[in-house]
Amino acid sequence: MLTDYDDSSLVVDRLHDLAGEKNTTVTCFYPDFAARKELSATDILGSLLKNIVNGMKVVPGEISRGLREQRNSFHGPVPRLVNIVQMLQLITSSQPVFLCIDALDECAGVELAKVLESLKQILERSLDTRIFVTGRPHIQAKIEEHLSGRVASVSAGPRKDDITTYVRARLAKDSPPDVMDECLEADIVENTLGSASGT
Repeated sequence: MLTDYDDSSLVVDRLHDLAGEKNTTVTCFYPDFAARKELSATDILGSLLKNIVNGMKVVPGEISRGLREQRNSFHGPVPRLVNIVQMLQLITSSQPVFLCIDALDECAGVELAKVLESLKQILERSLDTRIFVTGRPHIQAKIEEHLSGRVASVSAGPRKDDITTYVRARLAKDSPPDVMDECLEADIVENTLGSASGT
């Protein structure tokens, strides 16, 4: 579990590079922070399924039928979570897949538990599936609880020295020389460091 968007995009880029060489599918979910809506398990896993299906040259008949039936069913065009998980299990049991979810901590409470339980079900049926998630440290215990024995965590985040260097370089570049003094610069750096902790 990584805690920084740039770190996650680097990992996903690397997975895409490796996937081409090894006939592996990589699918990603990045939350739309501008939408400001609470993420649901159906949103996340449905997006992963859609990305996989859109990238397939030939969609398996069972998946096509399932999507068609769901579209025509009482529940409407959006598949239910149980159906999405079944389709993901079918796909991931027949080919190696990386499921990547960025900012999983944006999914709260019951929905987070549903996502993790769904991922557990997928892993149980799919030996060649790997899951990569990013999120803030407070969800690590939940991830380990649901995916016990299948989790490797990596803490990644900004270091104070890196932030200080970056902020000072930006201030030197952006500020007119007569506006910035050492006291104001130190205050800005200190406040930025305080705001960045835990991000």
